[in-house]
Amino acid sequence: MILQLEQALLNLTPLKITLEEMRASLDISALENKIDEYEHKMQEANFWEDINKAQQITQETKALKDKLDRFHSIESRIEDVELLSELVNDDEEESIREIIKEINDLNKEVEAFRIQILLSGDYDRNNAILTLHAGVGGTDAQDWTEMLLRMYTRWCEKKLFKVQTLDYLPGDEAGIKGVTLKIVGEFAYGYLKAEKGIHRLVRISPFNANGKRQTSFASVEVLPELNENQDIELRSEDLKVDTYRAGGAGGQYVNKTESAIRITHIPTGIVVQCQNERSQHANKEVALKLLKSKLIELKERAHKEKIEDLTGELKDMGWGSQIRSYVFQPYTLVKDHRTSAESGNVNGVMDGEIDIFINEYLKQSSNGQI
Repeated sequence: MILQLEQALLNLTPLKITLEEMRASLDISALENKIDEYEHKMQEANFWEDINKAQQITQETKALKDKLDRFHSIESRIEDVELLSELVNDDEEESIREIIKEINDLNKEVEAFRIQILLSGDYDRNNAILTLHAGVGGTDAQDWTEMLLRMYTRWCEKKLFKVQTLDYLPGDEAGIKGVTLKIVGEFAYGYLKAEKGIHRLVRISPFNANGKRQTSFASVEVLPELNENQDIELRSEDLKVDTYRAGGAGGQYVNKTESAIRITHIPTGIVVQCQNERSQHANKEVALKLLKSKLIELKERAHKEKIEDLTGELKDMGWGSQIRSYVFQPYTLVKDHRTSAESGNVNGVMDGEIDIFINEYLKQSSNGQI
């Protein structure tokens, strides 16, 4: 048992090196100074006169404190485990097991924290709007899109994120043609932005009587849900609003009234729609939020200073080739073509175990390799 402990303790050295890298990356002293600065502002008599600014400072202070507390917690746990390992006796097997478990847990915690540090973009802490669309492949592609829906739903469950369906269009025979989800949770967009692109499936088609291998495609679009401080104004003359009768899932109510909303942003040609809320007003509100998120994301990709600078020729900025392939036959392999990260556990991946791909993407993109 003592040999297992010695092997586990070897992992502490790289852990401590990583922690020091984090200290430099976070600039702990600057972080502490910023928290002090914000806390002094919060004590000022006129702090709440500008409610929006006050809320923004309060949220930023909490985020900085959470980051600092997490760093110090990891630092303290490493010190504790080093001390315990020096005090433990060879015959204290239960204590040794606890130390080994704590070292393994620390490895996971440090890696998760390192990834979170990479999520420093303007919208990374936001909720996410995730849209899946069936691509080339007919019924197989629609079935594949539903499989991806399940994969992301299971991933959200593991992360304790909440999932709300905003729009749903069932397939003709099986699966779904498209679905839009709102993913609620801290850093939901920061993580899921790694999933944006074309996802390719290779398998023996269950819809082909000859049992032939079929290649299917589905697109994944990820947008940040904007909070109040990030809101943008849209000119009414730039919007074309259409109402229509909702179809598919939703019950009798949505099928009897024109409660569904479709909004077209005329300057860019971007179209959004929502049908899953129970009133036209609620659907319009959700659709407007979707549109704003799309415009913000497009502005970021196009490197434009203002929303007004966006024009129609930008609306078709392409996905490019597939970002990931999921092979079910003749062998089992899931491979990300951007990072070369791969897994032979196809069932695990389809059950939501996609952190290997997300984490590798975030690490490489932060190093300028993507």
